[in-house]
Amino acid sequence: MARYRGPVERIERRLGVSLALKGERRLAGKSALERRPYPPGQHGQRRSKISEYGMQLREKQKAKYMYGVLEKQFRNLFKEAARMEGNTGENLLKLLEQRLDNVVYRMGFATTRRFARQLVNHGHILVDGKRVNIPSYRVKPGQKIEVREKSKNNPQIQRALELTNQTGIAPWVDVDKEKVFGIFTRIPDREEIDCPVEERLIVELYSK
Repeated sequence: MARYRGPVERIERRLGVSLALKGERRLAGKSALERRPYPPGQHGQRRSKISEYGMQLREKQKAKYMYGVLEKQFRNLFKEAARMEGNTGENLLKLLEQRLDNVVYRMGFATTRRFARQLVNHGHILVDGKRVNIPSYRVKPGQKIEVREKSKNNPQIQRALELTNQTGIAPWVDVDKEKVFGIFTRIPDREEIDCPVEERLIVELYSK
């Protein structure tokens, strides 16, 4: 299945939750979800009953769209999370948080994960001084993530840093905004991850 390229705010309205798919519009309080908090389409304002399977599927879709992960990648991450010690759902979210594109986003170098993925794909990001262009690269605690020298004055990166001065950055990264680099200090705990997903339902879905 190809990656979704359509209007992302439509996805947020359909799922009924903000997934941080838009940058400045969301941070400015102008997202479509806030203006029209109901599903798109002519029947969007009708109340509809959702089955147990439908609720489980919706939670999986939230996580997939939020982190920009395709079905095969998501399933493989779930299998890995299930093999790890501890809660499978929490393990899954922690693995998603360790993706390089997500870490770039969490450090405030991009206003959305989609833009962070683009920065990685185009070779603008260095990990421990080496260029890495794989968005799914798993960042380990202690690794240094930085924007390469030629890209530090990119207007979109500078704008992202400016906006995150107002919203703050994740507590599990240590960022120097002047030099545009950060350290992934630790893997976050579940209660620190602002992900509006009930991971328990995802586990139930894949456990059938």
